[in-house]
Amino acid sequence: MSLHADVSAMFSADGADSFHVDAEIEVERGESLVILGPSGSGKTLLLETVAGFHRHDGPVTLDGARVSDTDPENRDFGFVFQDYALFPHMTVRENVDFGSRYHDDTRDPDALLAELGVSGLTDRYPPTLSGGEKQRVALARALAIRPEVMLLDEPLAALDVPTRQALRDDLADVLADATAIYVTHNRTTARALADRLVVMNDGGVVQSGTPEEVFHRPESPMVARFTGSNVIDLDDAPSLRSALDVGGDDVVTIRPESVGIGDDGDVRGTVERAVREDATTRVTVEAFAERAPAVGDEVWLTLPESDIHICRRAAPRA
Repeated sequence: MSLHADVSAMFSADGADSFHVDAEIEVERGESLVILGPSGSGKTLLLETVAGFHRHDGPVTLDGARVSDTDPENRDFGFVFQDYALFPHMTVRENVDFGSRYHDDTRDPDALLAELGVSGLTDRYPPTLSGGEKQRVALARALAIRPEVMLLDEPLAALDVPTRQALRDDLADVLADATAIYVTHNRTTARALADRLVVMNDGGVVQSGTPEEVFHRPESPMVARFTGSNVIDLDDAPSLRSALDVGGDDVVTIRPESVGIGDDGDVRGTVERAVREDATTRVTVEAFAERAPAVGDEVWLTLPESDIHICRRAAPRA
């Protein structure tokens, strides 16, 4: 089973400028495709268009059969919304069982809720639930219809860090054998859940590949910065340009975890900032300065050549 979407859609909210999405994606059976990108890049609009919530040009096919003209409830997709979209007047059990109105073969709500660790919530109402509980109920409702494809729109975005981490682990288990498209702007979540990544910006796909390819071999400075890599403009580092023998339109990217700091190395710089991040410290260094540093500690940066990636200043859309 595979899902293929080659869609072009225009969306305009009241009082807002229109936004255009033009993108092609494909998901194979058992694959988790994560769509990663900044806010406003078109991720959610693309997902909602695939689900059938917006009119569009271009086909959406499931196993080769066109579903573009099929109503959302008949597309065999399970959708998990960022804001949960639970019915407040229904109990948890009734919410999870809602899909049985449109589907003959649905899963037992009580068994699903037990699998997701919230069996005690069956007779509660959504307004009385925590964010994590609502998200598990929303996930159970999407799974209840035995969907061919799961569509998830940033379901962890509104949760606190401990709850997000716990639910991320649960989602990894749920999606292990499922066919899914997961939208997020969080690169930690993307790396944890993706078999394959698509990066979007300005309504289009700018890179796709495995998490290793996208994070370690970005095709543009935009992708590099968004996925957390350092981007070095070689116009500011002529000695590095000469050492690497690269052209005038090239920039260097390297993952922060690949950069070593010590008393000797490849490049000298000045520590500008050190921020504690859980068990690590993120150090910001101004390097490649033509003048000697005037303030701060002088350090040497080691840039392993095997971890350096070279890309063009601007890459074409994927």
